Amino acid sequence: MVGSNETTGPVIEASYRRLLGLLDAHFTGRPYLMGGRPGASDFAMFGQLTQLVLFDPTPAAVALEVAPRVHAWVEIVEDLSGLDVEDADWISRDSVPDTLRALLGEVGRVYAPFLLGNAAALESGAERVECEIDAAPWVQKPFPYQGKCLGWLREAHAGLAPADRVWVDGVLEGTGCDALFA
Repeated sequence: MVGSNETTGPVIEASYRRLLGLLDAHFTGRPYLMGGRPGASDFAMFGQLTQLVLFDPTPAAVALEVAPRVHAWVEIVEDLSGLDVEDADWISRDSVPDTLRALLGEVGRVYAPFLLGNAAALESGAERVECEIDAAPWVQKPFPYQGKCLGWLREAHAGLAPADRVWVDGVLEGTGCDALFA
């Protein structure tokens, strides 16, 4: 996988298994990440998982073992033609499920520290990102694109209406994702 080396490989593999388990639990109660209809988050996750879950034999076997619902979800998202959707199909603000917060916790545990370390390396001109992810050392080359991604996330967060930003911050609080906007 991109970013995988002797140092990062075990962290990536452990996170992949955790993510699959968290997604499997989330899909027990709803068909898509944000409710009863697919959204941008589904397509982003699908883009990351399609090769791992459907085509690459080793991670595909892990997915079938750990998270059969995720395997089925990837198959479904691959062809959503004819799906009727309504705005009422989204998760309401008053009922954000614990399974979604758990997924955000995994992002905060593994991806947020990398985004912050990567941004620091890019800003200082360092040739390596050196940070700690999931209590393990992480070393790799910096990725300019992920630096842009963090910038876009921060711009979108700053552009929220004040009441919406307060709500989003409340959902992110304690997940580790909140560090992206500190």
